[in-house]
Amino acid sequence: MAGRVVHFEIPFDNGDRAREFYREAFGWDVTQMPEFDYTAAGTGPAGEQGPTEPGYINGGMFKRDGGPLSGPIITIDVENIEESIAKVEALGGSAVGEKMTVGDMGFAAYFRDPEGNVMGLWQNP
Repeated sequence: MAGRVVHFEIPFDNGDRAREFYREAFGWDVTQMPEFDYTAAGTGPAGEQGPTEPGYINGGMFKRDGGPLSGPIITIDVENIEESIAKVEALGGSAVGEKMTVGDMGFAAYFRDPEGNVMGLWQNP
């Protein structure tokens, strides 16, 4: 599955407004996850391992903090975050922050590509 787009993230200034907008505009299932200070955004039917039908991905929303994570983020599945960051850096990109553990679900990290876009990486446990 490495190299595939597997997740998206949308920052918000007002969480209630953002959740209501995406719920009403697109029928998304938005669920606050206070333990992660995050909102899960389901765009279609899902099971424990993610979407149960082909053709879509789920995502999340978080409070915009004015830092590098201030715009929408596309997240890419990788086998190994450390190796992927090393490759990104060798190709002119840079790491944004450190690798993070996401509960028992896996690991996440962010990078900036040579064009200045911030993207996400996901590694299963």
